[in-house]
Amino acid sequence: MTSGEIVTARHIVIRGGVQGVGFRWFAREEAGRLGVAGWIRNSGDGSVEAVIEGTDAALEAMLAWLRVGPPAASVTAVDVTDAVPSGSRGFRIDR
Repeated sequence: MTSGEIVTARHIVIRGGVQGVGFRWFAREEAGRLGVAGWIRNSGDGSVEAVIEGTDAALEAMLAWLRVGPPAASVTAVDVTDAVPSGSRGFRIDR
């Protein structure tokens, strides 16, 4: 992102067969490719939770990827809500 670009954020919960399939690692790679910041983690209920920040175009591309996930994943639902940008730099996997 360059200075002056509008940054927005989304909170996402991905459900289905999304744990134990490398979802978080693949998501980190995709976020880096797209210039998206934020974090991703496994949740206790079997879902994967993330907060992503970036331009609208970058977030739409990341959301499109999250709706499918890596080859071994089986995404059944993706819940997206607006979030407040925190100014994150980079994309990390939380545990």
